[in-house]
Amino acid sequence: MARIRGVTSNSISLAEARRVALQSQGFTGQSRTGKVTWTHMKAVVQQLHLLQIDSVNVLVRSHYLPLYARLGAYDMAALDARSFKPAKRHFFECWAHEASLVPLELHPLMRWRMHRAQAGDGIYSSMDNFARDEKSFLKETLEHIRNNGPIRASEVPGGGKADGGWWGWSKGKLALETLFDHGLVTAATRQGFERVYDLPERVIPSEILSKPTPPEPDVFRTLIAMSAEALGIATEIDLRDYFRLPVAEARKAVVENVEAGTLVPVAVEGWNKTGYLHKAAKLPQKAGATALLSPFDPIVWNRDRAKRLFNFHYRIELYTPEEKRKFGYYVLPFLAGENLAGRLCLKSDRQSGTLLVNRAHIEAGKNAAEIAPAIAAELCLMSDWLGLGKVKVARGGNFAKALSAAMRDSAR
Repeated sequence: MARIRGVTSNSISLAEARRVALQSQGFTGQSRTGKVTWTHMKAVVQQLHLLQIDSVNVLVRSHYLPLYARLGAYDMAALDARSFKPAKRHFFECWAHEASLVPLELHPLMRWRMHRAQAGDGIYSSMDNFARDEKSFLKETLEHIRNNGPIRASEVPGGGKADGGWWGWSKGKLALETLFDHGLVTAATRQGFERVYDLPERVIPSEILSKPTPPEPDVFRTLIAMSAEALGIATEIDLRDYFRLPVAEARKAVVENVEAGTLVPVAVEGWNKTGYLHKAAKLPQKAGATALLSPFDPIVWNRDRAKRLFNFHYRIELYTPEEKRKFGYYVLPFLAGENLAGRLCLKSDRQSGTLLVNRAHIEAGKNAAEIAPAIAAELCLMSDWLGLGKVKVARGGNFAKALSAAMRDSAR
């Protein structure tokens, strides 16, 4: 029998699994209209363990959205300060799930990937090949940073210009990213979202860098447990995906966590793979929120898990030709209570001060008239948070009419 608060057997329903997941991810039905302090923000980050970074800025940079979805309007400058101001720094950048902001105290647990990259077993073969073929240039670039301080890709001596090669990167950018992958440089700050690279010892506090690096088996066991804590309930694939862990090592770590009692295996209704509950997971009577979610929010970033948990088929269409897009360019799922009830294609029109809803879709079987007022209120909250002031709903999508009516009602 699973000894998890609220769970009384070794199997749970899909609805129960959703509530466990939402609770563990910080969607607990709390008010999102109060004053948000750094203490609130820090608590969410401690639940999630990281904030994924993405360069697309059609609405707002993606790493700002997970805190907004859980807390409501907050001061983005406060997050910037904790990310890049030396006196307040709480995060460093590294490859975690993808490129991510990760709390400083997790630095020792992230070094395994850096060390593997240094040994030629990194994330991308292109970087491994570059490190092998351009040893002298890498060394010269590192020495230049050591002697001259922080640097952007365009400032690398002999780095050349972007030539349309791998990701369109210049030789200098590829050198810096390879050094970043190796953990030999890190992001000191960002200028216009462009990374400014410096030596870790000039960015990360000495008390963090001096902490010993745990053995890999300990690292993977800890990261699997942290993944389970953040997800609440997950398959083995979900657990290893959270920090993008190697398959064989992650599977072993799952077994070890089960043996230690940290993970409890359960059968989940409709899942064809074993689910694992974290020992601290809770099954609340209710969970969820009304919230718009980043495409890179942990609750939806694993598209297969979103399908299993919410019966919500989600694919990002950023790189799909416009005529082939089904839902739009930058599409945010919206959480309505305990369900992913639909999706909105959003854009910040900063020139006119308008939050544009280019397309609005609701899932089959959901009550548009019932859900629309809450989503309208959410759009008004987001518009104010982004400093835009007004919302405009276009006609595209099967939810546009109901949402437009709700926006008109909210303005009365």
